Amino acid sequence: MSSFLLIIFMQIKPTSHYKRTIQLWLAALIMGMSACVTVKNPPVGQPFVYDSKIELKSDNISKEEAKLLKTNLAEFWVDSLRSPKVQKYFVAYKIVSPPVFDTASISKSIQFMDSYMNSEGYYQASFKDSVQVDSTTAPGQKRVTVTIYVDPNKAMIIDSLGYALEDTALERIALEKRGATAIVPHKTKFTKQNIADELDRLVKNYRNLGYYRISRNNLIAETDTTDAALLKLTLDPFEQAIKMAQAAARNKENPSAVVLIKERPPEDTTLVRSRTNDFIRYRVGHINFFPETGGTEIPDSLLHQLSQFPHVYQTRTGHISIYDKEGKFVPRPMLNHLYMRQGDYYSDTGFYKTINNLSAIGAWQQVDYRNYLHGDSVDMNFFMVPAIKQNVTVDLEGSWNTGDFVSSSNMFGLALNMTHRNRNVWKRAIQSLTNLRTGVELNLTKSSSYSNRLLQTLQIAGSHSYSFPRFITPWHIRSRNLDAIRTVVSVNGSYTDRKDYFQFRSFVTNWGYEWKKGNASWQYRPINFELYSLDVMEGLTQAMKYNPYLKNAFNTGTVLSQQLNYNITYPNKRFPGNNYFRFGIEESGTLFGLIPALKDEIYRYFRVEGEYIKHFDFDKTQLALRGFAGVGINYSGNADKFGRELPFYKQFIAGGPNSMRAWGLRQLGLGSSLQSDTSSTFRDRYGDMQLELNLEYRYPLFSIGGVKFNGAVFTDIGNIWNIRKEESLPDAEFSIGRLGKDIAIAMGTGLRMDFNFVVIRVDFGLKLKDPARISNDGWMSIKHFTWRNHEFEDQMANNPITHKPLVRNNYGIQLGIGLPF
Repeated sequence: MSSFLLIIFMQIKPTSHYKRTIQLWLAALIMGMSACVTVKNPPVGQPFVYDSKIELKSDNISKEEAKLLKTNLAEFWVDSLRSPKVQKYFVAYKIVSPPVFDTASISKSIQFMDSYMNSEGYYQASFKDSVQVDSTTAPGQKRVTVTIYVDPNKAMIIDSLGYALEDTALERIALEKRGATAIVPHKTKFTKQNIADELDRLVKNYRNLGYYRISRNNLIAETDTTDAALLKLTLDPFEQAIKMAQAAARNKENPSAVVLIKERPPEDTTLVRSRTNDFIRYRVGHINFFPETGGTEIPDSLLHQLSQFPHVYQTRTGHISIYDKEGKFVPRPMLNHLYMRQGDYYSDTGFYKTINNLSAIGAWQQVDYRNYLHGDSVDMNFFMVPAIKQNVTVDLEGSWNTGDFVSSSNMFGLALNMTHRNRNVWKRAIQSLTNLRTGVELNLTKSSSYSNRLLQTLQIAGSHSYSFPRFITPWHIRSRNLDAIRTVVSVNGSYTDRKDYFQFRSFVTNWGYEWKKGNASWQYRPINFELYSLDVMEGLTQAMKYNPYLKNAFNTGTVLSQQLNYNITYPNKRFPGNNYFRFGIEESGTLFGLIPALKDEIYRYFRVEGEYIKHFDFDKTQLALRGFAGVGINYSGNADKFGRELPFYKQFIAGGPNSMRAWGLRQLGLGSSLQSDTSSTFRDRYGDMQLELNLEYRYPLFSIGGVKFNGAVFTDIGNIWNIRKEESLPDAEFSIGRLGKDIAIAMGTGLRMDFNFVVIRVDFGLKLKDPARISNDGWMSIKHFTWRNHEFEDQMANNPITHKPLVRNNYGIQLGIGLPF
């Protein structure tokens, strides 16, 4: 983390030689603290393990693979050669009760490391060890540093991959699907994982084609590293010796192996008949559903007490039965999510797809199964424990923001959420969700620059939605390859009263579809109807006089749009951690605007945004990165009615607890325009474009009573802009040539309190580079640092409502729930 702090610190632009000298001294102090390691409770008079190092020779491997090998090799030190370092004071470290040094532990560690290198395909790796004893740094202590030098040499490559299965059907399937193998002859390394992946691929193919009983235990991979030249017999012992020497040299220079997949012979000959049954193809037999299974009922007992069920539904073929006692569910949800048909060959994919989709509906909290062989068929039984049908939850949210909304003072927000959920509407496993929300924003210090009243903002909102566990369309859509399919209908309305400024009402309803494919999720709303109305009050009227741009920004109307959203989560390939990507598109008026009656009655715009989050998970810490980009274009024909920008409720905003944290919510931008920063009234900003990059390093601090306290250092980079140039708002439009000037940079630290079920977060950010700061090209000055920006104070008029002066802080304090990204 010290390196991270140093990088951020060195970005501060110096304004003098004196400042540069201080900067270099502080940088040296950070690096010195990072090198400081203290030892607590060392063995008295005995050498102890101070450090264990791995030095890897990487001449024959890539940098990425060398880094991965070195990291993993460190996991194979025996415990008596480990001295875990605990972080202290953020950058320094300490060692507590280090183990006594034992030379025998070195050979054990090398043995473990050699086994690991073999599993990674390095069968010719060599190891050397070095031991250094330091008795001068700390008098009375004998600090031992153990270093193991590893030379991997060349990795063994798979020369060829073949199949020699006695069962001709299995052999044919393996040959037909060999194109899907990840093993490439003469390129793929001979590793334990690569061979295991190939065996798993074969087993998956077989089980999806009806081989219900086959498993990894039925297959074996035989390898041969013998040089083919040695198979040519000769009676001359000297010639044979020369061949063997040449083969050994070739194998050392280019080690390779021939891999042959075969059936594993049974260890017990009495089990030959049982093993033969493993290679029989099974078909889907009878399918039974038990949708009202009790949480304490034993599935096997239910199968022997079928007469206790008063209601039994059977399909016309009689191959599917549904057993229930109270008739809580109609058959359709189960039949729609059954991905197998009687008489088809058994498939693992269809079987587990059925279980996963039944679980994803939400009407059942648990789905269990019991399968039984009946001749050459598999009878399946699904036991489904219903979730609690209805429940009500109440949540209280709180937020604190410096410089939020239309003021530059501290604002405290409270919101009460009440949610009612019904998981089985009309007995069809339809999900119903009703939400009521009321929130207020309070000025506890009554120091707002625009109003002395306690209540600043009042918001009331309500929503209701239905989620049907199938696609409802005028035509049939093939959904066998999709998961978690839903049709969602929702309606919501809200009322916002920004005291002295405006009253805003909205009504939104839409019809859409949701589904998953693999680890990707999709959401498509072909119909999205939004209706808004705005009552302008005295405060906003006064603000529009000082800032004419607000007349166009606060435009309202009707939206009739389509929305498409895509997101995917996937793990990192070479190190622990996950990736998240989200992409969204919305268009309004492109299609519906072609209807003459709607052409001049609805907004016509196109909006797109994307977000990428990447996490690097270390032993106890995490590095998180986030990138966001969004842009929207309003191309409505009637500019007087709909304006030239996106409607403000569709625009982008920056600042607050989850964005540029040194700025209050909606208090950054537009570009490097000073119009909003120097305004004495309404200061909220909305833009048609946003770029943002966030970097955060997270680390543990301590725990108190089960509550984990974690720390973080972060930097936020970004801003919002308009797309079109406005004479009344200079320097607010996006321009590549002015990007360096427009970009804002924040640096800060934060505290996270993890209660397991919720994380409360407080972040403190400094405006390292502020586009609204004229001096020093926007960069913070260390020599002339102030907590407030006093530029233009003598030129700005007081608020016409409160007659109070405006202040601009050089910092921001944010209170948030959960991690920012």
